[in-house]
Amino acid sequence: MFGQRNDPARINSHSLVLWPAHVKSEKRDNSMDINSFDSRYPSVDDLRAKAKKRVPRFAFEYLDGGCNEDVNLHRNTSDIREVELVPEYLTEHKHSELKTELFGHTYDAPFGIAPVGLQGLMWPKAPEILAKAAFDHNIPFCLSTVTTSSIETIAKITEGRAWFQLYHPAEDKVRDDIINRAKAAECPVLVILCDVPTFGFRPRDIRNGLAMPPKMTLANIIQIMGKPNWAIQTLINGQPNFETLKPYMPKNLNLAQLGKFMDQTFSGRLNEEKIKPIRDMWPGKLVLKGVASLKDAQAAIDLGLDGIIVSNHGGRQLDAGQSSIHALQSIVSECKGKIKIMMDSGMRSGPDIARTLASGAEFAFMGRAFMYGVTALGPKGGNHTIAILKRQLQQVMEQICCKKTEDFPNHILRQDA
Repeated sequence: MFGQRNDPARINSHSLVLWPAHVKSEKRDNSMDINSFDSRYPSVDDLRAKAKKRVPRFAFEYLDGGCNEDVNLHRNTSDIREVELVPEYLTEHKHSELKTELFGHTYDAPFGIAPVGLQGLMWPKAPEILAKAAFDHNIPFCLSTVTTSSIETIAKITEGRAWFQLYHPAEDKVRDDIINRAKAAECPVLVILCDVPTFGFRPRDIRNGLAMPPKMTLANIIQIMGKPNWAIQTLINGQPNFETLKPYMPKNLNLAQLGKFMDQTFSGRLNEEKIKPIRDMWPGKLVLKGVASLKDAQAAIDLGLDGIIVSNHGGRQLDAGQSSIHALQSIVSECKGKIKIMMDSGMRSGPDIARTLASGAEFAFMGRAFMYGVTALGPKGGNHTIAILKRQLQQVMEQICCKKTEDFPNHILRQDA
């Protein structure tokens, strides 16, 4: 059965739209993609459905949910899917190339793995699994300050290629130490987060008593008992912790004290005066994540930053906010060519990535999609999810006659045409 699911001939004979034979002969990493692909789960939606069955409800709801009534969570994806592309069927076309240059490095695809907090809570060693998959496929992996693996561990796995996302500490001493650790780990890109001035109001997490570790209510205990595989893997790998933050946490910190520590340690609201010293001390590329307005995009340009990631934190912070794709479109119209413009939030497929690039983003990042993959398939989930997205995106490019990823804007349907 396992051999059948991953047999290249079987995949090609029944799924030519996913993996055309002429592409197979030209792509250098095809053998990895074919061996990574599990035909039981050919889409991110399939992975999500599987993930929901494998982990306790409190962990899945933390991953899956947005804030308040989830309005912006759903709008993110629905607005992306309103973007239409125009194919060219009679134009001579030989091959579409996924490779994309970003900050001096040529990646094998125009998308990367976005930072996600508490990853090890959803599946043990999730950040390590995803970092290894990203390294193997030559796409960027971005580590969050508040996830469950350390800067040093991820740097070792990725040979110093991982990006690092900084939640801004309240104390300069902690800020400088974390940045110096990222510098020593040779992280090429530092991402500073601007869209968490307050913690989002998330009803599910409140009901579930979510923290690190999760509050062991009777309901949560029953949920864990119903997911024995997750429980065993968590027991084997140990209780997840904020590994990057360990040096700054008091010893024997109990659950009741953790929230107070987080509130005291981080000062979420950024401003120009907080960004300037980071720009001065960071030798690599500096990116602002969470940009959702033209005003903030222009401020990033004025501060001399190298890039922005247009994002609304996956719909987890401001339910009444604009979708990520609509914010992107207004920013691109004014800032294209002045700063590197990337986007996350709302993408769930290769066609979604294509729509985002066609709307003017130069690179895309996804968080939930990859976490669905890991929670569904464990150690194989990262490679499988990347394989899905590569195949879907390659098919779109071949279909519309798009030679390079930077050519996507030439294929968007202009509403005023």
